[in-house]
Amino acid sequence: MESSTPTIPYPAGRSPARDAEAADRPLQQLGLAQTLAVWAAAALPMGILAWIVAPAIADGTSGSGALARALIVSLTAGLAWQFLLVLVLVRREQRSLRRPVLRDALWLRAPRSPRSGRRGGRLWWIVLPLVVAFAAEEMIALPAVAGHDMGEFLSSDAGRSVLEGSWGWLAIIAALVTFNTVLGEELLFRGYLLPRMNGTFGRWDWVANGVLFAIYHLHMPWAIPTALLDTLILSYPSKRYRSALIGIAVHSAQSLVILALVLSVVAGA
Repeated sequence: MESSTPTIPYPAGRSPARDAEAADRPLQQLGLAQTLAVWAAAALPMGILAWIVAPAIADGTSGSGALARALIVSLTAGLAWQFLLVLVLVRREQRSLRRPVLRDALWLRAPRSPRSGRRGGRLWWIVLPLVVAFAAEEMIALPAVAGHDMGEFLSSDAGRSVLEGSWGWLAIIAALVTFNTVLGEELLFRGYLLPRMNGTFGRWDWVANGVLFAIYHLHMPWAIPTALLDTLILSYPSKRYRSALIGIAVHSAQSLVILALVLSVVAGA
């Protein structure tokens, strides 16, 4: 005899979306001063590393692309600091760094439909148009300060002389882009800050998050105007679908392009 499981209707006044909302762990909200303090802890070191530390290192270094090499190492250290900062802040708030705690505290979950409450599945398709928009943004970026443009360095004779055959530099740049778009900037801004800004900024928390992210770029101020567009490309989708993984996925598309370019130079292709 075949048995079947009876279908239990959803109780009146409830819905999958409301239950999913209730299942979210409440997160401690940050005041304005706390939000700005976290922003400063990320932005100021990056500015100092780019405009003071890296040039000082380059002045005492010989060989091709001294400034570019110093910038790569310095900014990698600054981005790694952001990862450490996130861990310290979450540990202080949650008293734990266990994987489930980090997942909920940093919105490291599949996107969730604001209507049905369902996670993942077809919602991941939202990443594709966002990647296209992010690439288009890069095409209208303002010119960088001489010596601070990674793309220019990679295509230059100095860049090729430094990177060709150097798998060590490939590893360093891989660490740079990983901390940039996975473990550093995105984890801090869309994973830590965004879920904790609603208490101060209300429904416009995603706008405030995008503005803070734009002016965070003290280490490359020419990127600030176009980075404001990331409010719509990174901050809003991450808030709407309550998933920092969207911002990480979109931003990481840039990292894959950079890594492919560096690999081609290192391999002498």
